[in-house]
Amino acid sequence: MRDGLSTTQVRRGAAQTLSGVTPNNSQAFDVRGFSTATFDLHTGAVTDAGTADGFTMTLQHSDTLVGADFVAVPADEVIGGPVTVTSDDADNVIAGGLGYVGAKRYVRATITGTALTDAVVFVVANMGKPHRAPVARVGVASATT
Repeated sequence: MRDGLSTTQVRRGAAQTLSGVTPNNSQAFDVRGFSTATFDLHTGAVTDAGTADGFTMTLQHSDTLVGADFVAVPADEVIGGPVTVTSDDADNVIAGGLGYVGAKRYVRATITGTALTDAVVFVVANMGKPHRAPVARVGVASATT
């Protein structure tokens, strides 16, 4: 067995407050230097995410940090379907994750709710198989412009 501590980096995006149908983009995560990237949706307080009022996480990618340059990741470059939360009992859980197999440098999550969505969430990036090891265990996300 190999140790994963020196070959895995975890990055946490800022907490995001979801309200209604306005899409909420996470910070960008630089995947350069790693061969694997998984993005997990963590919930905080979920006040309203019933069947008609849930929220869904998808991925966008770009070669730059310019917000307008980010586009939806094609389905064949994402492992797993969109992560959807439809339960008001989803407080403080890892709701699910998406694997990224695309070739762009930056990836961010987009979380979109329905009419009554009210929740706090954050995205965690798990970067693995670094091109050079060891890596710092904790990394940082980047703001887009």
